[in-house]
Amino acid sequence: MNTTPLTDIAPNIFRKRLLFEGYFTVEVSAETLHKYFSNITTELGLRTYGDPIVHETRGAGKNVNEGFDGFVPLIDSGIYIGVWVNPKFLSTIIYTCGDFDSEKAINAVKDFFQISKFQAAVF
Repeated sequence: MNTTPLTDIAPNIFRKRLLFEGYFTVEVSAETLHKYFSNITTELGLRTYGDPIVHETRGAGKNVNEGFDGFVPLIDSGIYIGVWVNPKFLSTIIYTCGDFDSEKAINAVKDFFQISKFQAAVF
């Protein structure tokens, strides 16, 4: 996992970002993403202040880009996910102004989506 700091700007404002990208083996639907947001926030002890928003891109572009994108607002920032259903690829970022266990987050995403190959970075 890459842990190189992104920048040294605003060192007095704590922020932590985990970017995770990988190939999944489960079937993904809008309901799956709602469950993902519930699972990841519970696993990491993150608090939400609103319901997740999930959009499906069906028929809106190229076949390879079809899938979903979603966001859940956290009291300390938010979590985004983009899912490409045809290549079975996802990209998610957990962005917080509070700390969380990076390894636990990686394992939660891997287990939930049954990830076959991935890369992750914390910055």
